[in-house]
Amino acid sequence: MKLLFVIKTLALAGGGTERVVADVTAALAERGHDITLVSFDRPEDEPFYRLHPAVRRRPLGIGDTRRRTGMGEAVRRMAALRRLVGETRPDVTVGFMHSVYIPLGLALLGTGIPLVASEHISYAHYRTVPLQAPLLRLAPFLAQAITAISPAIRDGFPSSIRKHMTVVPNPVSANVRARADVRGEDRTSRTLLAVGRLEDQKDHRTLIRAFAEIAGDFPDWRLRIVGEGELRPDLEALVRRHRLEGRVALPGAISEIGEEYEAAQLFVMSSSYESFGLTSAEALAHGLPVIGFADCPGTNELVQEGVNGRLVEGADRATALAAGLAGLMSSPGERERLGAAGPASIECFAPERITDVWEALLNRVIARHPASNSMERE
Repeated sequence: MKLLFVIKTLALAGGGTERVVADVTAALAERGHDITLVSFDRPEDEPFYRLHPAVRRRPLGIGDTRRRTGMGEAVRRMAALRRLVGETRPDVTVGFMHSVYIPLGLALLGTGIPLVASEHISYAHYRTVPLQAPLLRLAPFLAQAITAISPAIRDGFPSSIRKHMTVVPNPVSANVRARADVRGEDRTSRTLLAVGRLEDQKDHRTLIRAFAEIAGDFPDWRLRIVGEGELRPDLEALVRRHRLEGRVALPGAISEIGEEYEAAQLFVMSSSYESFGLTSAEALAHGLPVIGFADCPGTNELVQEGVNGRLVEGADRATALAAGLAGLMSSPGERERLGAAGPASIECFAPERITDVWEALLNRVIARHPASNSMERE
Protein backbone atom coordinates (compact mmCIF):
# COMPACT_ATOMS: atom_id res chain seq x y z
CA MET A 1 0.00 0.00 0.00
CA LYS A 2 1.00 3.57 -0.63
CA LEU A 3 0.12 5.48 2.55
CA LEU A 4 0.18 9.14 3.53
CA PHE A 5 0.15 9.83 7.29
CA VAL A 6 -0.39 13.37 8.58
CA ILE A 7 0.12 14.76 12.09
CA LYS A 8 0.35 18.35 13.28
CA THR A 9 3.86 18.03 14.72
CA LEU A 10 6.53 15.43 15.32
CA ALA A 11 8.65 17.75 17.43
CA LEU A 12 6.47 17.80 20.56
CA ALA A 13 8.62 16.63 23.45
CA GLY A 14 7.17 13.48 24.96
CA GLY A 15 3.91 13.55 22.98
CA GLY A 16 2.07 10.22 23.22
CA THR A 17 0.30 10.45 19.85
CA GLU A 18 3.58 11.41 18.19
CA ARG A 19 5.16 8.27 19.60
CA VAL A 20 2.29 6.13 18.29
CA VAL A 21 2.70 7.65 14.82
CA ALA A 22 6.41 6.84 14.85
CA ASP A 23 5.74 3.27 15.96
CA VAL A 24 2.85 2.57 13.56
CA THR A 25 4.60 3.99 10.50
CA ALA A 26 7.77 2.07 11.38
CA ALA A 27 5.87 -1.21 11.69
CA LEU A 28 4.08 -0.69 8.39
CA ALA A 29 7.33 0.28 6.66
CA GLU A 30 8.91 -2.91 7.99
CA ARG A 31 6.18 -4.84 6.18
CA GLY A 32 7.08 -3.18 2.90
CA HIS A 33 4.43 -0.46 2.66
CA ASP A 34 5.32 2.87 1.04
CA ILE A 35 5.01 5.49 3.81
CA THR A 36 5.11 9.28 3.64
CA LEU A 37 4.78 11.08 6.98
CA VAL A 38 3.67 14.72 6.83
CA SER A 39 3.73 17.35 9.56
CA PHE A 40 3.50 21.13 9.68
CA ASP A 41 6.88 21.43 11.40
CA ARG A 42 9.71 23.48 9.97
CA PRO A 43 12.34 21.39 8.14
CA GLU A 44 14.89 22.14 10.86
CA ASP A 45 12.59 20.87 13.64
CA GLU A 46 13.81 17.38 14.43
CA PRO A 47 11.25 14.70 15.38
CA PHE A 48 11.35 13.93 19.10
CA TYR A 49 11.04 10.20 18.42
CA ARG A 50 13.25 8.36 15.96
CA LEU A 51 11.56 7.56 12.64
CA HIS A 52 12.12 4.42 10.59
CA PRO A 53 14.68 5.07 7.82
CA ALA A 54 12.20 3.91 5.15
CA VAL A 55 9.59 6.48 6.22
CA ARG A 56 9.77 9.65 4.11
CA ARG A 57 9.32 12.74 6.27
CA ARG A 58 7.68 15.79 4.71
CA PRO A 59 7.73 18.83 7.03
CA LEU A 60 5.58 21.53 5.41
CA GLY A 61 6.73 24.40 7.64
CA ILE A 62 3.36 26.15 7.82
CA GLY A 63 2.49 28.08 10.97
CA ASP A 64 3.53 27.62 14.58
CA THR A 65 2.68 24.06 15.66
CA ARG A 66 3.00 25.04 19.34
CA ARG A 67 -0.03 27.33 19.13
CA ARG A 68 -3.67 27.08 18.21
CA THR A 69 -4.19 27.21 14.45
CA GLY A 70 -5.53 30.43 12.96
CA MET A 71 -7.85 30.58 9.96
CA GLY A 72 -5.12 31.76 7.59
CA GLU A 73 -2.81 28.96 8.65
CA ALA A 74 -5.60 26.41 8.27
CA VAL A 75 -6.29 27.50 4.70
CA ARG A 76 -2.59 27.38 3.77
CA ARG A 77 -2.23 23.93 5.32
CA MET A 78 -5.24 22.56 3.45
CA ALA A 79 -3.91 23.92 0.16
CA ALA A 80 -0.48 22.38 0.82
CA LEU A 81 -2.02 19.03 1.76
CA ARG A 82 -4.10 18.99 -1.41
CA ARG A 83 -1.02 19.70 -3.53
CA LEU A 84 0.92 16.97 -1.72
CA VAL A 85 -1.85 14.43 -2.19
CA GLY A 86 -1.86 15.23 -5.90
CA GLU A 87 1.90 14.77 -5.99
CA THR A 88 2.10 11.50 -4.03
CA ARG A 89 -1.28 9.95 -4.98
CA PRO A 90 -1.58 7.62 -1.98
CA ASP A 91 -4.01 4.72 -1.81
CA VAL A 92 -5.28 6.07 1.50
CA THR A 93 -4.48 8.92 3.91
CA VAL A 94 -4.44 8.75 7.70
CA GLY A 95 -4.89 11.89 9.79
CA PHE A 96 -3.92 11.73 13.47
CA MET A 97 -6.09 13.81 15.82
CA HIS A 98 -8.95 16.17 14.92
CA SER A 99 -6.53 19.08 14.48
CA VAL A 100 -5.36 17.28 11.34
CA TYR A 101 -8.05 14.93 10.11
CA ILE A 102 -10.70 17.67 9.77
CA PRO A 103 -8.56 19.98 7.56
CA LEU A 104 -7.14 16.93 5.76
CA GLY A 105 -10.66 15.71 5.03
CA LEU A 106 -11.62 19.11 3.64
CA ALA A 107 -8.46 19.16 1.52
CA LEU A 108 -9.36 15.76 0.07
CA LEU A 109 -12.87 16.72 -1.07
CA GLY A 110 -13.36 15.73 -4.69
CA THR A 111 -10.08 13.83 -4.95
CA GLY A 112 -11.48 10.34 -4.38
CA ILE A 113 -8.61 9.62 -1.96
CA PRO A 114 -10.02 7.92 1.16
CA LEU A 115 -9.30 9.18 4.67
CA VAL A 116 -8.91 7.34 7.98
CA ALA A 117 -9.46 9.74 10.89
CA SER A 118 -7.43 8.49 13.84
CA GLU A 119 -8.79 9.80 17.16
CA HIS A 120 -6.55 9.48 20.21
CA ILE A 121 -8.41 11.17 23.02
CA SER A 122 -11.64 10.65 24.93
CA TYR A 123 -14.75 12.75 24.35
CA ALA A 124 -14.17 14.27 27.80
CA HIS A 125 -11.54 16.46 26.13
CA TYR A 126 -14.12 18.03 23.80
CA ARG A 127 -16.30 19.01 26.74
CA THR A 128 -13.48 21.33 27.86
CA VAL A 129 -13.09 22.91 24.40
CA PRO A 130 -16.65 23.46 23.12
CA LEU A 131 -15.53 25.27 19.97
CA GLN A 132 -13.90 22.06 18.70
CA ALA A 133 -16.94 19.83 19.21
CA PRO A 134 -18.90 21.15 16.17
CA LEU A 135 -15.90 20.53 13.91
CA LEU A 136 -15.69 16.97 15.23
CA ARG A 137 -19.24 16.38 13.95
CA LEU A 138 -17.88 16.77 10.40
CA ALA A 139 -15.70 13.67 10.72
CA PRO A 140 -18.27 11.07 9.53
CA PHE A 141 -18.88 13.13 6.37
CA LEU A 142 -15.17 13.52 5.57
CA ALA A 143 -13.62 10.19 6.59
CA GLN A 144 -14.25 6.68 5.34
CA ALA A 145 -13.24 5.28 8.75
CA ILE A 146 -12.69 6.73 12.22
CA THR A 147 -10.55 4.94 14.78
CA ALA A 148 -10.81 4.96 18.57
CA ILE A 149 -8.22 3.34 20.79
CA SER A 150 -10.54 1.32 23.03
CA PRO A 151 -14.18 0.23 23.23
CA ALA A 152 -14.74 2.41 26.31
CA ILE A 153 -13.33 5.49 24.59
CA ARG A 154 -15.43 4.79 21.48
CA ASP A 155 -18.59 4.39 23.55
CA GLY A 156 -18.08 7.82 25.13
CA PHE A 157 -18.54 9.62 21.78
CA PRO A 158 -21.94 10.80 20.50
CA SER A 159 -23.81 8.12 18.58
CA SER A 160 -23.47 10.05 15.29
CA ILE A 161 -19.70 9.58 15.53
CA ARG A 162 -19.54 6.36 17.54
CA LYS A 163 -21.34 4.29 14.91
CA HIS A 164 -18.57 5.09 12.42
CA MET A 165 -15.73 4.20 14.78
CA THR A 166 -13.46 1.15 14.64
CA VAL A 167 -11.31 0.22 17.63
CA VAL A 168 -7.58 0.23 16.86
CA PRO A 169 -5.57 0.13 20.11
CA ASN A 170 -2.19 1.78 20.48
CA PRO A 171 0.79 -0.52 20.12
CA VAL A 172 2.93 -0.94 23.22
CA SER A 173 6.49 -1.21 21.96
CA ALA A 174 8.30 -0.79 25.24
CA ASN A 175 11.56 -2.43 24.03
CA VAL A 176 11.99 -4.03 27.42
CA ARG A 177 15.65 -4.80 28.03
CA ALA A 178 15.29 -5.47 31.74
CA ARG A 179 12.44 -5.73 34.22
CA ALA A 180 12.05 -3.01 36.81
CA ASP A 181 13.69 -3.53 40.18
CA VAL A 182 10.40 -3.16 42.03
CA ARG A 183 11.74 -4.11 45.46
CA GLY A 184 14.70 -1.74 45.26
CA GLU A 185 16.25 -3.25 48.38
CA ASP A 186 19.83 -2.54 47.35
CA ARG A 187 19.16 1.10 46.46
CA THR A 188 19.87 4.07 48.69
CA SER A 189 16.61 5.65 47.48
CA ARG A 190 13.47 4.41 45.76
CA THR A 191 11.63 6.03 42.87
CA LEU A 192 7.94 6.73 42.41
CA LEU A 193 7.72 7.42 38.67
CA ALA A 194 5.20 9.41 36.63
CA VAL A 195 5.52 10.02 32.89
CA GLY A 196 3.35 12.50 31.00
CA ARG A 197 2.98 16.00 29.62
CA LEU A 198 2.89 18.73 32.25
CA GLU A 199 -0.69 19.76 31.57
CA ASP A 200 -4.01 19.90 33.42
CA GLN A 201 -5.25 16.54 32.16
CA LYS A 202 -2.37 14.71 33.88
CA ASP A 203 -3.16 16.42 37.21
CA HIS A 204 0.38 16.40 38.57
CA ARG A 205 -0.75 18.95 41.14
CA THR A 206 -2.78 16.24 42.88
CA LEU A 207 0.18 13.87 42.64
CA ILE A 208 2.57 16.35 44.27
CA ARG A 209 0.03 17.08 47.03
CA ALA A 210 -0.44 13.34 47.64
CA PHE A 211 3.30 12.77 47.84
CA ALA A 212 3.61 15.72 50.24
CA GLU A 213 1.14 14.02 52.61
CA ILE A 214 3.32 10.92 52.98
CA ALA A 215 6.84 12.13 52.16
CA GLY A 216 7.75 12.38 55.85
CA ASP A 217 6.84 8.72 56.38
CA PHE A 218 8.95 7.55 53.45
CA PRO A 219 12.24 9.50 53.58
CA ASP A 220 13.97 7.05 51.23
CA TRP A 221 11.46 7.63 48.38
CA ARG A 222 11.70 10.23 45.60
CA LEU A 223 9.02 11.33 43.13
CA ARG A 224 10.20 11.68 39.53
CA ILE A 225 7.84 13.29 36.99
CA VAL A 226 9.19 12.85 33.45
CA GLY A 227 7.63 15.17 30.89
CA GLU A 228 7.48 18.75 29.68
CA GLY A 229 4.73 21.30 29.29
CA GLU A 230 3.27 24.68 30.09
CA LEU A 231 2.58 23.86 33.76
CA ARG A 232 6.25 23.47 34.69
CA PRO A 233 6.45 26.83 36.56
CA ASP A 234 3.27 26.04 38.52
CA LEU A 235 4.48 22.56 39.48
CA GLU A 236 7.92 23.81 40.48
CA ALA A 237 6.24 26.44 42.69
CA LEU A 238 4.07 23.73 44.27
CA VAL A 239 7.13 21.64 45.03
CA ARG A 240 8.75 24.63 46.76
CA ARG A 241 5.56 25.37 48.68
CA HIS A 242 5.60 21.87 50.13
CA ARG A 243 9.36 22.08 50.74
CA LEU A 244 10.00 19.03 48.58
CA GLU A 245 13.07 20.32 46.75
CA GLY A 246 15.42 17.37 46.48
CA ARG A 247 12.51 14.94 46.86
CA VAL A 248 10.62 15.75 43.62
CA ALA A 249 12.43 15.86 40.26
CA LEU A 250 11.09 17.31 37.00
CA PRO A 251 13.80 16.28 34.50
CA GLY A 252 11.83 17.16 31.35
CA ALA A 253 10.90 14.91 28.43
CA ILE A 254 13.07 11.89 27.68
CA SER A 255 12.79 10.10 24.31
CA GLU A 256 14.50 6.87 25.37
CA ILE A 257 12.30 6.19 28.37
CA GLY A 258 13.16 2.54 29.04
CA GLU A 259 15.82 3.27 31.65
CA GLU A 260 13.33 5.30 33.67
CA TYR A 261 10.96 2.35 33.98
CA GLU A 262 13.80 -0.04 34.77
CA ALA A 263 15.06 2.13 37.64
CA ALA A 264 11.65 2.77 39.26
CA GLN A 265 9.92 0.80 42.00
CA LEU A 266 6.35 2.05 41.44
CA PHE A 267 4.49 3.87 38.65
CA VAL A 268 1.72 6.40 39.29
CA MET A 269 -0.83 7.82 36.84
CA SER A 270 -2.67 10.79 38.37
CA SER A 271 -4.66 11.78 35.26
CA SER A 272 -8.31 12.72 35.45
CA TYR A 273 -8.82 11.04 32.06
CA GLU A 274 -6.71 9.16 29.54
CA SER A 275 -7.55 7.89 26.09
CA PHE A 276 -5.28 4.88 26.45
CA GLY A 277 -2.61 5.43 29.05
CA LEU A 278 0.39 4.52 26.92
CA THR A 279 2.92 5.19 29.66
CA SER A 280 0.95 3.02 32.10
CA ALA A 281 1.04 0.20 29.55
CA GLU A 282 4.79 0.65 29.10
CA ALA A 283 5.27 0.55 32.87
CA LEU A 284 3.29 -2.70 33.05
CA ALA A 285 5.42 -4.14 30.25
CA HIS A 286 8.48 -3.45 32.42
CA GLY A 287 6.94 -5.25 35.38
CA LEU A 288 6.07 -2.10 37.32
CA PRO A 289 2.85 -2.05 39.35
CA VAL A 290 0.66 0.92 38.40
CA ILE A 291 -1.54 2.98 40.69
CA GLY A 292 -4.14 5.43 39.43
CA PHE A 293 -7.73 6.58 39.83
CA ALA A 294 -10.65 4.19 39.44
CA ASP A 295 -12.69 6.82 37.57
CA CYS A 296 -9.99 7.59 35.01
CA PRO A 297 -10.85 6.20 31.55
CA GLY A 298 -7.78 4.61 30.02
CA THR A 299 -6.17 3.87 33.36
CA ASN A 300 -9.07 1.75 34.58
CA GLU A 301 -8.95 -0.31 31.38
CA LEU A 302 -5.30 -1.21 31.82
CA VAL A 303 -5.03 -1.53 35.59
CA GLN A 304 -6.80 -4.51 37.14
CA GLU A 305 -7.37 -3.80 40.81
CA GLY A 306 -5.29 -6.14 42.93
CA VAL A 307 -3.91 -7.95 39.88
CA ASN A 308 -1.35 -5.65 38.22
CA GLY A 309 -1.88 -2.50 40.24
CA ARG A 310 -4.22 -0.45 42.39
CA LEU A 311 -7.16 1.83 41.60
CA VAL A 312 -8.06 4.40 44.24
CA GLU A 313 -11.10 6.59 44.73
CA GLY A 314 -12.38 9.18 47.16
CA ALA A 315 -13.82 12.67 47.39
CA ASP A 316 -10.39 14.06 48.32
CA ARG A 317 -8.31 12.79 45.42
CA ALA A 318 -4.94 13.73 46.91
CA THR A 319 -5.67 11.95 50.19
CA ALA A 320 -7.05 8.88 48.42
CA LEU A 321 -3.97 8.70 46.21
CA ALA A 322 -1.65 9.24 49.19
CA ALA A 323 -3.23 6.30 51.03
CA GLY A 324 -2.86 4.02 48.01
CA LEU A 325 0.73 5.08 47.47
CA ALA A 326 1.60 4.50 51.12
CA GLY A 327 0.21 0.98 50.98
CA LEU A 328 2.43 0.03 48.05
CA MET A 329 5.51 2.03 49.04
CA SER A 330 5.55 0.21 52.38
CA SER A 331 5.20 -3.28 50.85
CA PRO A 332 7.98 -4.46 48.48
CA GLY A 333 6.42 -7.92 48.37
CA GLU A 334 3.09 -6.55 47.15
CA ARG A 335 4.85 -4.43 44.52
CA GLU A 336 6.66 -7.52 43.34
CA ARG A 337 3.45 -9.57 43.15
CA LEU A 338 1.54 -6.93 41.20
CA GLY A 339 4.49 -6.14 38.95
CA ALA A 340 4.90 -9.79 37.97
CA ALA A 341 1.43 -9.76 36.40
CA GLY A 342 2.09 -6.62 34.34
CA PRO A 343 3.70 -7.95 31.15
CA ALA A 344 1.06 -10.61 30.48
CA SER A 345 -1.74 -8.10 31.08
CA ILE A 346 -0.81 -5.99 28.06
CA GLU A 347 0.20 -8.73 25.57
CA CYS A 348 -2.88 -7.89 23.49
CA PHE A 349 -1.22 -4.56 22.60
CA ALA A 350 1.92 -6.14 21.13
CA PRO A 351 3.07 -4.18 18.03
CA GLU A 352 2.69 -7.18 15.68
CA ARG A 353 -0.95 -7.60 16.67
CA ILE A 354 -1.78 -3.93 16.34
CA THR A 355 -0.03 -3.71 12.96
CA ASP A 356 -2.27 -6.55 11.78
CA VAL A 357 -5.31 -4.49 12.85
CA TRP A 358 -4.04 -1.42 10.99
CA GLU A 359 -3.34 -3.41 7.83
CA ALA A 360 -6.78 -5.01 7.89
CA LEU A 361 -8.49 -1.62 8.34
CA LEU A 362 -6.49 0.09 5.59
CA ASN A 363 -7.14 -2.78 3.18
CA ARG A 364 -10.89 -2.59 3.90
CA VAL A 365 -10.94 1.15 3.29
CA ILE A 366 -9.06 0.82 0.02
CA ALA A 367 -11.32 -2.03 -1.14
CA ARG A 368 -14.49 -0.04 -0.41
CA HIS A 369 -13.20 3.36 -1.52
CA PRO A 370 -10.47 2.91 -4.13
CA ALA A 371 -8.66 6.12 -4.97
CA SER A 372 -10.19 7.63 -8.10
CA ASN A 373 -8.46 9.38 -10.96
CA SER A 374 -10.34 12.63 -10.30
CA MET A 375 -7.17 14.52 -9.36
CA GLU A 376 -5.71 13.82 -12.78
CA ARG A 377 -8.60 15.80 -14.25
CA GLU A 378 -7.96 18.86 -12.08
